[in-house]
Amino acid sequence: MSSNVANRSDEASPTRQTSSSSPPTTDLRRRPLSLKSGLFVLFVSTLWSGNSIAIKAGLDYAPALRLGWMRMVAGAVVILGWAIYTRADLRIHRGEWWPLISLSAFFCVQIIFMNLGIKYTTAGHATVLIVTSSIWISVLSHFFIPGDRLAPVRLIGIMIAYSGIIVISADSLREPGAENLIIGDILSAISGFLLGARIVYNARLVSRIDPAKMLLFQAAFGTVVFIIISFIFEPAPWLWTWELAVSLFYQGMVIAGFGFIAMLLMSKYFFPSRTSAIHLTQPVTGILLAWLILDEDPSELLWAGGILVMAGALLAQKRSAPANPTHPTRPVKQSSSGGDA
Repeated sequence: MSSNVANRSDEASPTRQTSSSSPPTTDLRRRPLSLKSGLFVLFVSTLWSGNSIAIKAGLDYAPALRLGWMRMVAGAVVILGWAIYTRADLRIHRGEWWPLISLSAFFCVQIIFMNLGIKYTTAGHATVLIVTSSIWISVLSHFFIPGDRLAPVRLIGIMIAYSGIIVISADSLREPGAENLIIGDILSAISGFLLGARIVYNARLVSRIDPAKMLLFQAAFGTVVFIIISFIFEPAPWLWTWELAVSLFYQGMVIAGFGFIAMLLMSKYFFPSRTSAIHLTQPVTGILLAWLILDEDPSELLWAGGILVMAGALLAQKRSAPANPTHPTRPVKQSSSGGDA
């Protein structure tokens, strides 16, 4: 990945200095969200909030791991069509194998935790806990995405949103069969952390590896892995129904296809922590969809937590002031501790 320029001179000056030993202080390719792009992120986020509902519905007809590889196959069809349309270079070049394999392994582990978590908990709880990925994105982006700083007001917003997630999660302690719910909640929370880390890793790779190549490799790698482990651990028969077909269409083509493409492109052009702040609205939309589609009655704790999450998301979207953007001749000191590995 080419190094970013921290010190920008006047337009009349032809020289430009970079330092190979110092990390970039800002990422000039990414920008804050506009109103139009923010509304699009909100639309994609609403689609994502229905993913847990689709998985929960599909689990009535197929086991968790088998559902995973069928979803990946459906998503790969959409991604392949997008790759052909954009004439993406799908050849894997030297130096790309290890990042693609490690990213795909990350992807497989996260999906395993997510599907198993949804199996044991409710769709509403899973949506809320998986969305903790937004909190981890903001924290990890501070360290791994140049220029995506964790300003104090955004940190306060994240903590408020996290308190809302805790309130919603506490609802599981009041439900019958609390032991299974707690297991599912824990698995879903781990999946949320892994998803946040994977999105940040995606954001670091997407500037040097074609997004279509990344997504297709993940789908192919994940399909092979899930078929093998499903064959070993899921011998029980499964039932093909139109409900399963609708579930797979939504999980695969809408989420694993369009949703993954949109998410990856957003991480390429916008700061991941800014888009993740809008994703924090998913608990509210997920709870509503679980109520409307799966007849999961929302409790007072769910709504109280939802209000906290929305308030925290609003604060987490606040921008920090740029450092002297109108004085290009003033040098910006770079720290030598750390870097963009």
